[in-house]
Amino acid sequence: MQWNLRLKAAERGIWKSTEMRRLLAEAGLEISAGKMSALWTGTPTSIRLDDLDVICAVLDCDPTALLIREPEKVAARRPPEQETATASNAGPVVAPRFGRPRSQPPL
Repeated sequence: MQWNLRLKAAERGIWKSTEMRRLLAEAGLEISAGKMSALWTGTPTSIRLDDLDVICAVLDCDPTALLIREPEKVAARRPPEQETATASNAGPVVAPRFGRPRSQPPL
């Protein structure tokens, strides 16, 4: 995924992270300066859905405008397919796991 916060903010006339942070605070989302800097300058590894909702409300956009899919990166991560005569049309093989049975919950 590509994080598109700065471009969407610029489209709304927001050029500084401090201004974005102030607008978020006015909308009810208090973000620390460090977290705002991370959101502004890079791609977050995680973001709370509530926070994303407020960011979208401030920027008047959908989450799809902030999170841009990159299918070519997903395809590059896939392992190469191994062609076999029996498994060419079949999905992944699911085998039962054997081992110690789970204990009973307390009464």
